[in-house]
This record gives sequence, structure tokens and C-alpha cells, in this order.
Amino acid sequence: MDTGGFAKWTRRFEDERERRSALGDPDWGRGATLRPAVWASIQRFQVGEDGDGANLVGKADEAGDADYAQAVRLFVAEEQNHARLLARLLAAGGVPTLPGHWTDTVFVRLRRLMGLRMELLVLMIAEVVALRYYRGLRDGTDDSLTSEVAGRILSDEQRHVPFHCERLHASLAELPRATRRPVMALWRLLLLAACFVVVADHGPALRQLGMGRWRFVADVMASSGAVVAAVLAPRPDAWTPAG
Repeated sequence: MDTGGFAKWTRRFEDERERRSALGDPDWGRGATLRPAVWASIQRFQVGEDGDGANLVGKADEAGDADYAQAVRLFVAEEQNHARLLARLLAAGGVPTLPGHWTDTVFVRLRRLMGLRMELLVLMIAEVVALRYYRGLRDGTDDSLTSEVAGRILSDEQRHVPFHCERLHASLAELPRATRRPVMALWRLLLLAACFVVVADHGPALRQLGMGRWRFVADVMASSGAVVAAVLAPRPDAWTPAG
């Protein structure tokens, strides 16, 4: 299969790794002060970011594109860095990390059900939700350390979505044309269901960050239209994020 052009993603991830190394970490000594509901929400997102990515890497290797497999490894490294940043943010506020959370357990099991296509479709649900969450966390608090950490993670997520869109575009091209839109319509339904889980679990924090449950759901679903278009379109890399 021609997944085409993933060497450019490897370069982008490597360039970002060098930029991140030159920039260094935030000033953790500032400490962080947030309301308990927001801390609890960050704890749960930290669990979701924390994983070794071995299953995804294995499926990427099986896909037979060395450039794509290397880009996936760099993507996983960025996700692990997000977990590290969130753990350091929690420590700066004197809040412990969680050993696990049921939503992450369910999400991981869903991702592993089938092949790479299913893994990426489920992963994209988390990525699209994360875009809105980290934008809200960046803009919805007056704590400077939290805003900086959320902004760094958001910047990465805005690259991750078009990266996955490009691979999903190639993967869906293997399906009959008549099935591609129904697949993405089903993906949007699953995304909506995931949004309801998030707002049930994080509702108090979303309110305190100035989003509210229904606004969060509406914003995520509105952004999903551009993702679907990018997956189905000939140029999925043209996707641009909001905010």
C-alpha cells in the first residue's frame, strides 16, 4: 500500500523534538493553584496520555511503511511527554497522579479490538476531544503554569490530528467508495458518545474552565466536520485547527 509522504512527518516530529529540547521545561518552581475539580480532571487526562504505545507501534510496523512507523514512534514519544508534563504540573500543585481510570481502560481495549484502521479511528476520537479540552484548559484558567503546559500540549495535538488524518485517508481508500462516508458517520456517532462520557466525568471542571457541558459537546462535534473532510479529501494535510 502507498501511504506516501510520511518522511515529512518524521521530519516534523524531529524538528519539534529539537525545538522542545532547546526550549526546555516550564518553570515548575512557580507552582500551580487550581480548583479541586480541575485538578481531578487533569489527573484523569494524565492517565490517558500515559502509555507505552507498543500496540500502535506494532501495528504501524506491520503496515510496511518504515517512514510511517518511525513517525508513529515519534508521535508516541510526544504523547509520553504530555503525560510527563501533566505529572509535573500535578506535582507543582501538590496533587498526586492516579494509577489508572476506568475510561482509559475502556478506551485502550476499544483501540486494540482490530487492526491499525480501527486503532486510529478510536485514537482520533481522543485526539479531537483533547483539542477542545486543552484549549479550554489553556484559556480558562488564570494560572500561568497550567496555561503554559496546556498550550504546549495543544500545539502538539494540532499536529497529531492531520498526521492521523493522512494515514486514515490512505487506509479508507482501500475500502469501497460507498462505504467511506458511512464509516466516518459512524465515527462521528462514536465521538458524540465519547463526548457524553467526558462531560459526565469532567462536567464540574469544564464549567469552571468556562466551557460548560453542552458547549464542550457542541464545539467538539463542530470541529469533527473538518476532520471528516480531511480524512475523505485528497489533501488531508490541509486540515487546520480552531483556536
